[in-house]
Amino acid sequence: MANDPNAVYQVLIKPLVTEKSTVLQSLRNQYSFKVHPDANKSEIRKAVEQLFDVKVKAVNTVKIPGKAKRMFGRPGHTKPWKKALVQLAEGESIDII
Repeated sequence: MANDPNAVYQVLIKPLVTEKSTVLQSLRNQYSFKVHPDANKSEIRKAVEQLFDVKVKAVNTVKIPGKAKRMFGRPGHTKPWKKALVQLAEGESIDII
């Protein structure tokens, strides 16, 4: 993420809006994002702080493995991906929806 203004969009792919993520937003002030598989915690922290102009308290990451699936009777699988749980400082918030 040198000086490229589009580097933020290469690290953060999209926000994850699920029932569990909305509960975490209200209880712990945590937001979930789908991120680039090679992104580390410091890059994710800088990207969120730069894009949303907030102060990040902590970043946790999880690698989600691909799952075996069937489509039209043919075997296949989903791609593995990486999820980041970003906890913001007190009083900070992001309007995702």
